[in-house]
Amino acid sequence: MHSHRFDRPIRITAHARNRMIERGIDEILLQDLIETGEVRHKDDRRLWIAKCYPQRNDNLVCAAAALESALVIKTLMHHFSWEKKP
Repeated sequence: MHSHRFDRPIRITAHARNRMIERGIDEILLQDLIETGEVRHKDDRRLWIAKCYPQRNDNLVCAAAALESALVIKTLMHHFSWEKKP
């Protein structure tokens, strides 16, 4: 997989793959999330990407990721909500 948005390959950790299976997230949905979801940065390397999928009943789907030589997907969450901005 490759992200056009982040202009780098996508690497999915084993932990994230397990969460994909548990949460019914396939690579097509993950690709859409990466390319079109809302991005919030924790710092210059770590970020979250989240998006609501109306056909799902679990609120926002979110990927926690790191920008390295690849976009590394660390985990996938559902029933996610953004923290309130200070």
